[in-house]
Amino acid sequence: MVKGEGRATQVTPSPEGGPESELLTLEGLTRRVGMSVRTVRFYTSKGLLPPPIRRGRSGYYTAEHVARLELVRELQSHGFTLAAIERYVAGIPADATPEDIALARTMLAPWQSDLPVEMDHQKLETKVGRPLSAEDIATLQALGVLRVRGSTYLVAHNQLPIGARLLELGFPREVAVAAAAVYQEHGEQMAKELYEVISDKLAPLYGDQQSAHFREVMERLKPLSVGGLVTAYEAAVARAARSPRASDAR
Repeated sequence: MVKGEGRATQVTPSPEGGPESELLTLEGLTRRVGMSVRTVRFYTSKGLLPPPIRRGRSGYYTAEHVARLELVRELQSHGFTLAAIERYVAGIPADATPEDIALARTMLAPWQSDLPVEMDHQKLETKVGRPLSAEDIATLQALGVLRVRGSTYLVAHNQLPIGARLLELGFPREVAVAAAAVYQEHGEQMAKELYEVISDKLAPLYGDQQSAHFREVMERLKPLSVGGLVTAYEAAVARAARSPRASDAR
C-alpha cells in the first residue's frame, strides 16, 4: 500500500499555490469520484487512468485523474463495454486537460456509436479496398479518421469510407493538416468556453454536478448542443462561401 493512501485529505498547498495544492491521496480520489480503491487500481492497470504522481514513496492524483474517471463512469452509464471504453480512452490525447476531458464527457451523446475500432495495417487496407501508403495514412490521420497506436490504428469506423473516398479523389495531405490545425485551435477555445459556461452558469443552479437532476439536464442538452454546433458551422461555411476573398476583391 502506497504511503499516504489511507488519508483522504488533500496535500498541503505549496507556498507558490502551484499544482501541489491540487493533489489528492488515493482515498481522497475515491471519495471524490465515488469509486472503490480496487476499482481505481483496476482502471489504472487497464490503462484507463495514468499512474499516480510520485512524491517520494507516496502517490497522489490530480484533476486529470478525476476527469478521466468521471469520463469512464459516463461511458459505462451509456452501456459501453470495457473494451469499447478502452478504445475510446485510448483516443484521448495524453496532454488533454481536465477541461478537455470534461467536455468530452459532457458532450458524449447516448446515441454516439462511432467508437474507434483497432485495426492493423492489413485489416485497414482490406476495409479500404486498396493498398495504403505512408502518405495515405498521414492524410487519414490528419482528417481525424484514425489515430496511430503503436503498430496498429484506432479507426473511426463510420468515417473510414469518407476518408477512403477523399483519398481516391486525390485530397492533399497538406490541406488535411491545415484543416486539422484549425479544428485544434478553435476546438480548444470552444472547450474552454463551454466548460466555463457549464461550470459557472449552469452547475450552480442545481447545487451539485453529481445530482440526478443536473445529469438529466445535461443528457437532454447534449443532442441540442451538438445540433447547435453543426448548424452554426454550416451557417458560417455558407457565409464564407458567399463572401469574396480579400485578394479577389482588389
